[in-house]
Amino acid sequence: MTPSDRVAQTRPAGDLSLVLVLGLAAMIVSMMQTLVVPILSIIQSDLGTSTANVSWVTTATLLSAAVFTPLLGRFGDMHGKKPTLIGVLLLMIAGSVLAATTTSLLWLIVGRVLQGAATAIFPLALSVLREEMPPARLHGAMAMVSGTLAVGSGLALVAAGLLTRGTDPDYHRVFWLAVALAAVALVGVLVRVPASRSTTGGRTDWLGAVTLAALLVLLLLPISQGHEWGWGSARTIGLFVAAVVMAALWVFVERGVRGPMVDMRMFVHRPVLFTNLAGLFLGFAMFSQFIGVAYLVQMPKELTGYGFGASVLRASVEYLLPTTVVSLLAAQFGGILVGRIGARFTLVVGAVSGVAGFAWLTLAHGTSASIILAGLLIGVAVSFGYAAMPALIVASVPHHQTGIANGLNSISRSVGSAIASAVITSLLASRTIAHLPAGVPALPAESQFTLSFAIAGVAFVMIVAVALFGLTRGATPTYVVADENASPAQAATGPATGEVAGLAGEGAEEKAAAATA
Repeated sequence: MTPSDRVAQTRPAGDLSLVLVLGLAAMIVSMMQTLVVPILSIIQSDLGTSTANVSWVTTATLLSAAVFTPLLGRFGDMHGKKPTLIGVLLLMIAGSVLAATTTSLLWLIVGRVLQGAATAIFPLALSVLREEMPPARLHGAMAMVSGTLAVGSGLALVAAGLLTRGTDPDYHRVFWLAVALAAVALVGVLVRVPASRSTTGGRTDWLGAVTLAALLVLLLLPISQGHEWGWGSARTIGLFVAAVVMAALWVFVERGVRGPMVDMRMFVHRPVLFTNLAGLFLGFAMFSQFIGVAYLVQMPKELTGYGFGASVLRASVEYLLPTTVVSLLAAQFGGILVGRIGARFTLVVGAVSGVAGFAWLTLAHGTSASIILAGLLIGVAVSFGYAAMPALIVASVPHHQTGIANGLNSISRSVGSAIASAVITSLLASRTIAHLPAGVPALPAESQFTLSFAIAGVAFVMIVAVALFGLTRGATPTYVVADENASPAQAATGPATGEVAGLAGEGAEEKAAAATA
């Protein structure tokens, strides 16, 4: 047996171990988003704080993710993915240890800010896959790693419920779980992830990073806190106006500096722009299902006439976990579809499944079977979306912009999730059941859940429209790479299939899929 034969035999196992390590690291991303949701009331009680104050435990992570993700994605492109991944995991471990040991709300929020850096892991993981995986297995690998995002959300809910059950729940155990998972992922990255084959180097666009971070904070803060402050309050409206001003300033900065953090031509490149729009709708729909079902099944039927009176643990295991399991299984099939029919049509197939799932929830959410089966359809939709969007991004940008491009796509999903949280929370609070017994808190009318599920279904309809009419063949302006830090070879070489950058317009993802078939 020749050395090349031995390499050919061992490489698939090596590829699998790399995908598993990156999948575990990416799973932590979504776990940090939902890990604290079931334990907010426990934290509020233990720390003796208000509902408004404890909401910052989730808001801080959202804002931190918005700031860190594009900055670290670009930093990984410039200076290497492996050291950036290691740094992100160390930040997350530090934040998790702080959250697990403190009894101060302030320091808990600081720990959650550090945990928010974990969101940058996902675009960095996709960048590593693009460099290391053979073309024939790239789509499947990206789909598997992407699928772990949905799995992580469900596992975090189940784990939080299990670790805090009993008469004396301790929320610190949940953060020790985060420490353990991050430590395992760190060891895996150290052992299995190779050093980057090439880096662009160059200067960090700090002014662009600061203005983008300010824009995202000004946008997400009123979205996440608007239901507490009031949507018509001066603070909420003022922050939205400030976000518009900051957006104009950010564009001005990025168009005027050499080696910008975000190349505006990449940002408005049609496949990238519409993929990010699809990401916004997907994030909205996914979080709508999570928060809508979680609230619905916990409603006490004897008081409301609907719901199942489920505990947090039962809601997570019985009603939400099946969605996450089918998401992981469907991720592999989604990767196959991307290779066979292209990312664009895989996105359409998934979105149609999502429309069917939310239509089912809208019309029939009175039985456990309906909620679970509809959730399976939505899980398939989410997995296919996660499989398709990285493929669309990778086929549309050059290697040295993979991290920042996927980072912006992650932000679009986070913004969609934040909007869903605000919209669904406001809808459920806007119409409540009258004449409840004294001492019972306000409970939403069933019609508000119906409306919430219908709106989420419309989000999937919009994804179908984006994929069919926004990502159309032949209508994309030429995108010529213009990065002062790129080598001549990088500037001349386009996306994953090695096309000339100026030809990597609409239809590139179909060409990439054909090349991997």
